[in-house]
Amino acid sequence: MKSLTIDTTAGAKSAEPKRAQHLSTDGKWRSFPKVPNLLQYIATGTYFARCKVKGKPIRASLETDVFSTAKLKLGDKLKVLRTPKAEVGTFGEGKLKYIAETNGGYTNRKGQLIKLAPLSIAYRLRCLDCLERSLVEQLQRREWKTLTEEQRADYVARLAAMKADEFTKEICDTWQTNYSSYSPTVFNNTVNTFRRVLELAGVPRDNNGAYRIGRLAIPDAELKLPRPEQFDRIITLIETSGAAQAKDCADLVRFLAYTGTRISEAKKAIWADVDWQANAMQIHCVKVRGASDRDVTRTIPLNPALKQLLERLRNEHGNPQPTDRICALSECQGALTRACRMIGCARLTHHDLRHYFVTKCLQAGVDVFTLAKWVGHRDNGKLLLKVYAHLQAEHSQSMALKVTFGVTTPGNVLALASEVVA
Repeated sequence: MKSLTIDTTAGAKSAEPKRAQHLSTDGKWRSFPKVPNLLQYIATGTYFARCKVKGKPIRASLETDVFSTAKLKLGDKLKVLRTPKAEVGTFGEGKLKYIAETNGGYTNRKGQLIKLAPLSIAYRLRCLDCLERSLVEQLQRREWKTLTEEQRADYVARLAAMKADEFTKEICDTWQTNYSSYSPTVFNNTVNTFRRVLELAGVPRDNNGAYRIGRLAIPDAELKLPRPEQFDRIITLIETSGAAQAKDCADLVRFLAYTGTRISEAKKAIWADVDWQANAMQIHCVKVRGASDRDVTRTIPLNPALKQLLERLRNEHGNPQPTDRICALSECQGALTRACRMIGCARLTHHDLRHYFVTKCLQAGVDVFTLAKWVGHRDNGKLLLKVYAHLQAEHSQSMALKVTFGVTTPGNVLALASEVVA
């Protein structure tokens, strides 16, 4: 860009001196009388907003070298510069706000009040506790398990008194190095907690060191589910183990596998939830975020195996009351682990039985959208497509065998006799 000087040629007597009057004394900045608070840096052509805040002049780049664009951005930038910055609080203040937000609900970007399910509340508070302990260990260079109760209380109080903006990028980088040995899921959720606590304490996102902590990639879990004959043997081994509640354990395994419910949902299942006339059953959802504390339910149809199980249990219980629980037990993990070890298959958990239900439904040809409704997913099957992609590939290949072109008779079509066709 050509520099402007007072010396002019005869043909430009009025233009150059007039423009030079709006340059700064050092010749680096140009102002515009008709557009107050707008400056241009001569060397790069970039435009800046200029104003005074508490008597101190400040400048901020408008990130453009186009005059018309700079004028459009100027008003918003001045508003940001003149808005008083919120005072940054302490880590302890951010922690208290995080606990209140977790227990009482929070407002999302759409302005809706979101209340967390009890299990989500417990998990978030557990991540907060992990964050607090790990920061104490880092700042004091002591392992938590080696500290006395008095030392723990003292160090936690010191941590709570720290200003939230004291957690610099260097501190967060060190924390990431020390804590990244944990599982990716726990690490990522604790990072989210770290970010939110500092944010609630008043640290802007641009200055929030926790946002500079990278998240760990979560590897796809390999599902190791039993074959149908193995599943039958597992139930038989549990039922004939001789334990006092062996039969109830086997029935709980059946109920989880036939409904695809979580163990916490199976605990809430009562006989009033079964609608025999509609051939359906209501499931009390536990992993749901809503705007109220109301009981959220979903409805699943009674498949033949589930209907047979419920009819047998009803007869064995002698027409139970509507408020009675369907499953007598709340867990069966010990019996399930023992049976898996005896037949030599991978250990199954309560949640693996939910995977088993989804797998059998997909193999039976249930569409993903319908299955997502049965298991309580609100994403219309996106998660199912991601987790069970290998089953979708197998189903795709089997469906492809049924596609034919031309007049060739496919192998899965039986030709009718000529007299029948006639």
